[in-house]
Amino acid sequence: MSGSQIKSEGYSERLETVSSDILRNVRFNKGFILWMGFLILALAACLFAYYIQLRKGLGVTGLRDVTSWGMYIANFVFFVATSLVGMLISSVLGLSGAQWVKPIARIAEIIAVAFAAVAGLVIISDMGRPDRLPYVFLFGRVQSPILWDVTVVTTYFFVSLLLWFLPVIPDLAIAKTRLNGRPGILIKVYELLSLKWIHHPKQYEILRQAMRVLLILIVPLAFAIHTVTSWLFAVTPRPGWDSSIFGPYFISGAFVSGTAAVIIAMYFFRVSYKLQKYLTEDHFEKIGRVLVLVSIVYLYFNLNEFMVPGYKLKSLDAIHLKELFAGEYAPLFWGVQLLGLVIPVILLLFRRFRKPFPMLIISIAVLAAAWLKRYIIVVPPQGHPFLPVQHVPVEWVIYKPTLIETAVTFASIILVLIIVTVLSKLFPILPIWELAEDESGSDIDKTDNN
Repeated sequence: MSGSQIKSEGYSERLETVSSDILRNVRFNKGFILWMGFLILALAACLFAYYIQLRKGLGVTGLRDVTSWGMYIANFVFFVATSLVGMLISSVLGLSGAQWVKPIARIAEIIAVAFAAVAGLVIISDMGRPDRLPYVFLFGRVQSPILWDVTVVTTYFFVSLLLWFLPVIPDLAIAKTRLNGRPGILIKVYELLSLKWIHHPKQYEILRQAMRVLLILIVPLAFAIHTVTSWLFAVTPRPGWDSSIFGPYFISGAFVSGTAAVIIAMYFFRVSYKLQKYLTEDHFEKIGRVLVLVSIVYLYFNLNEFMVPGYKLKSLDAIHLKELFAGEYAPLFWGVQLLGLVIPVILLLFRRFRKPFPMLIISIAVLAAAWLKRYIIVVPPQGHPFLPVQHVPVEWVIYKPTLIETAVTFASIILVLIIVTVLSKLFPILPIWELAEDESGSDIDKTDNN
């Protein structure tokens, strides 16, 4: 680092401490190799299931004419939803001046990048002829929400990737001379990706301006990505999907699942990387309050989503609601609402449950319920089509995911874990330069030495 740009000795000392604490986890240790080996083997097994589907067609899944969207689409909606947490933490909270989000913003961006990257692949698994994917772009119609969805998902992924990468650049420049004992190829990657960063004040000024532009730009993008996803359902007249509040309903649910995912990741990195000094109980206290807030908003939209059609009780809506409230899907529906939403909100109102370990347990329940909630949104409404179902076997009418579908779905989750592992293990998981700045009172000289 160029010493001419650093005025305070306190900053240098703080920088050494922070970089030492965070960079000690950047290494190819035995645990990392074993974990990656396990993930790759599990992914290979799941991809074999996809090979079978590719060879034999969607007939090996539970998808049929009546229920043509199943576990794959539910998984896609869940992935898109969870990816929105990058916008919530970095943009909404960051731009509002919440300084406490600095240590967790990068974790949120890693989750956003991983889920957004794999969301596009999940759609391909639902295609019987994936070789026709380019047709979406070559022959796509602007009237089709599917074309909008592909466009905003792709754009959101690249903006999220930039929001992760840009603040990493100064850290790479700091770290490249402090990676003694690491593989040479990792040091070369750091040198290459640091883009000849020399810690000049002008560079920091440009970086901050670029970040601010991206943080503002990603807000409408994030709203677009999940609103468009909701429109894939809401633009149809099918009971259960025919709703004018699906946009905000989906977005509020996305904040719940994304926040839960960040809390789980925070707990894991805090314990495994020994970062208790940077991911403090106060951070869990504050993110716990955020989870309560977004969960209450989501609960409000849930009440709207079911009370309004329940009050009017049109004939097909009545069939759908009866199926959810007292029919085949009732245990799943009430389990999701109570264990994944109502009870977590009640528990998190008490400070004792906004501690790291209780919040880990609650967040796991919330995240699992969030996935199942997407399944409830996607599958049950298809069981009662407008046209009568005649002369088809019962197994074609009642959708049940097959082992092949389950394995392919697990492949997408494993891919997310691989991306999160690589980005968190081979690169600084927390912002070194920002944390060093905070502690020393922003000691980087903001004036242009030129």
